[in-house]
Amino acid sequence: MVDGSDCVRCWNSYLGADRSDVSPYARGRDRRVTEALGEAGVEARPSTGGYCIDVGRPRTRGGTPFRVFSPFARAWSDTARREVGRAPRRLPALPSGVRRGRVPSLDALGLSSDVRAPVCPPGEDAAREALTRFLAGPVDDYARRNDEPAGGTSVLSPYLRWGCLSARECEERARTRGGRGAQAWVRQLCWRDFYAHLLLHHPESAVHELQERYRGALEWAPDRGGRHLAAWQEGRTGFPLVDAGMRQLRETGWMHNRVRLVVASFLTKDLHLDWRAGEAWFARLLLDGEPAQNTGNWQWIASVGADPAPAFRRMYNPARHQERFDPGGAYVRRWVPELRGVPPERLSEPWTMRAEEQAAAGCVIGRDYPEPIVDHAVERRRALKRYRAAG
Repeated sequence: MVDGSDCVRCWNSYLGADRSDVSPYARGRDRRVTEALGEAGVEARPSTGGYCIDVGRPRTRGGTPFRVFSPFARAWSDTARREVGRAPRRLPALPSGVRRGRVPSLDALGLSSDVRAPVCPPGEDAAREALTRFLAGPVDDYARRNDEPAGGTSVLSPYLRWGCLSARECEERARTRGGRGAQAWVRQLCWRDFYAHLLLHHPESAVHELQERYRGALEWAPDRGGRHLAAWQEGRTGFPLVDAGMRQLRETGWMHNRVRLVVASFLTKDLHLDWRAGEAWFARLLLDGEPAQNTGNWQWIASVGADPAPAFRRMYNPARHQERFDPGGAYVRRWVPELRGVPPERLSEPWTMRAEEQAAAGCVIGRDYPEPIVDHAVERRRALKRYRAAG
């Protein structure tokens, strides 16, 4: 048995600080591990590490946690940062009798993956190479292109999720790079810290609306047989941008952020389904599915979370978003190959093609590609009534 005093000297806690992993499950786990170590005579020495700042620290002038992003962002900018930890020159040898071992395969653990082609290779080496490539040039176009589904983002979120990259180091290196694009990207790191701040101080928001007035008051539609939810999950709603995003998610475990907003708006505002059903599906498939970010984003678009805005401001028309952010159709055509022959002027609403156009495009609506499962204009009016009744 290893002597407890030796462990005190060597244990520089893997647990992380009580604010470095913020979900209720993680905090309960860390508390139990800390207690178990204490009973064994081992002192846990927690330290922050998962975010740019200690996300529990910022407070409003009244001393309460923030619930709105803009004032949080101002406080975040003024919050002290820890120094970026540098890689050690050498690693100590393993204690005698301890074998290095190997990471078991999924098959060996009796597990399988729902994701067929992960968006990025795993590991710290791959993560650092990806960060270096992004900061070497693409970051300069980030502010201009980050809403383009076919490109423009860093795709570094899975590495941040699993600790392959340090958010603090990402921030420091981006600020050193400088420029409008780097500033816009750092702002996204601030959003990440903001959602962690919210979940830390409002652990009930993991399963309940942050805005108490909507808890139990906002009516969600029953989905008898799960027909609408299944169509959304499988990318066969008849709305090309929605379907492209859902298929990208199923294939790669990742989805462009602008498209995430569109598909989430569609589920909650067009299909009137509970945001928790969407959050659970994302949690199952997303490689970057941090509980704080996933829950925070879903509640934001469902108009029940932070930064409350009138519900109509977050009712996104999938066709208009496609025309604006994927005007050439590169993203949609990649993930929805049935639509590759559809003329550009019809691609956002392929159901408007005449019969002869469908035949020429090799895409008969209702046979080769689904008809829209709802009428967006009708469902938008219905959603507004639901939110008015609840609010």
